Amino acid sequence: MKAFEVEAFDAGQLLAGIIDHHGPSVAECAPFTGAQLAKIPTVTEGDVDRIVARARVAQQAWARTSIHDRSAVLLRMHDLMLARREEVLDLVQLETGKARKDALEELLDVCLNLRHYARDAKRLLRPRRVQGVFPGLVRTEVLHHPKGVVGVLAPWNYPLTLALSDAAPALVAGNSVVLKPDVQTSLIAVWVVERFREAGLPDGLFEVALGEGPVVGPWLIDRVDYVMFTGSTRVGREVAARCGERLIGCSLELGGKNAMIIREDADIERAAEIAVRACFSNAGQLCVSMERIFIVGAAYEPFKAAFVARTKDMTLGAGIGWGAEMGSLISSSQRDRVHEHVMDALSHGATVLTGGTPLPDVGPLMYAPTIIEGITPAMALCADETFGPVVAITRVASDEEALAQANDTEYGLNGAVLSRDVRAARALAARIKAGTVNINEGYAPAWGSVRAPMGGMGASGLGRRHGDEGLLKYTEAQTIGTQRILGWGPPFGWSDERWGGTLVTALGAMKRLGLK
Repeated sequence: MKAFEVEAFDAGQLLAGIIDHHGPSVAECAPFTGAQLAKIPTVTEGDVDRIVARARVAQQAWARTSIHDRSAVLLRMHDLMLARREEVLDLVQLETGKARKDALEELLDVCLNLRHYARDAKRLLRPRRVQGVFPGLVRTEVLHHPKGVVGVLAPWNYPLTLALSDAAPALVAGNSVVLKPDVQTSLIAVWVVERFREAGLPDGLFEVALGEGPVVGPWLIDRVDYVMFTGSTRVGREVAARCGERLIGCSLELGGKNAMIIREDADIERAAEIAVRACFSNAGQLCVSMERIFIVGAAYEPFKAAFVARTKDMTLGAGIGWGAEMGSLISSSQRDRVHEHVMDALSHGATVLTGGTPLPDVGPLMYAPTIIEGITPAMALCADETFGPVVAITRVASDEEALAQANDTEYGLNGAVLSRDVRAARALAARIKAGTVNINEGYAPAWGSVRAPMGGMGASGLGRRHGDEGLLKYTEAQTIGTQRILGWGPPFGWSDERWGGTLVTALGAMKRLGLK
């Protein structure tokens, strides 16, 4: 891999088109080197007023644009992403410190989502006839109107996919979007907005509001019509409360303490290979990554040996380009949190099987992929999300014990079951309390199936992205009922009693005919 020359990157040119940002600038640094990338302009509250107002005006014209034309913008964006993939992969690595294979995962995910929403928008948004209360007498239609201005509060860990793949359905549904990225990934956000304009999206429909989340987030929530937030459960509760005060909707993908169950019949070498990917992709900074693995019975020792060996053999790197299996953490605070969890576990009697240390010789924010055994409820690592390259492995006596421990958490985001017996694995997966569960893989099958909903149960969030729900949540459903022929009042001078008896008879007949 090559070391990235920060001086060669012209952040100023990328930020030149940013307007309505009159707040103080903040420094953004490259995780690979610690060198400053850019001074990021931030918004004032007045700037947010102007940005949202501009988005609101643009949205009114956009809502009148045909679904075909809105979808065409998404498909052109799809092609632009592929054509300029090297540029965006460099930028994702530069701002996040992740390995290039993990940056590619973002690009692929974005393209899947763009195609999905572009091609399903017409089916989901067209007026839909449903059976009226009395067939033939009542015609009933369901329409879907855009919410208006959607605020997307995106995190730093997957800044491309969690900005673009949430903005795309909102836009194709006829909304405008104001994106509030994490400051650390401001450049990716600006790049995405510029590419959308290049794809033909009219001005004002996709705006950015750069700045610190605790400051800018509330300003945005107070002005938009719907909020999509991805981040911690603590902040998600604050977002939900603020949205509740305004009676606007929100969708929240929050934290997780995801569990993998390895049944006794699992293919051990394959399980170890899957576990490396499931636990250490993006250095564990992945909402759906595995932080707990429960291994049943006699599979424990051989799996432990294979998993530790594969983890020790991982190629780590801090630089732009291919070759590393795992990259850097994104910040010193994230590195410190990971190490605190490890040290706390050790102080309470856990054992580190491999890793457990920062790797400053590799990169300033690198941390060794870490496997721990012997965790107990006294340790922060047991219940709290670490969000780093650390996983705890535990021997259990049976599938039932594994299931009980997997479900012993307030979270419910993702899970996995590894087994040669796919039927038994599916039965076990259905009992895991999580929004997505994968069989014989860690997260990609469920996450990548973008026609199916993805989201969390319990403290892992509200609402869903992907699938039909991922688009329809950005709309207001409206029902229009048209009364035909007879009205609801008694006809022909009948009494209320006679008319009431006729309605009762009609309901009974509808049941016998199988009508709803």
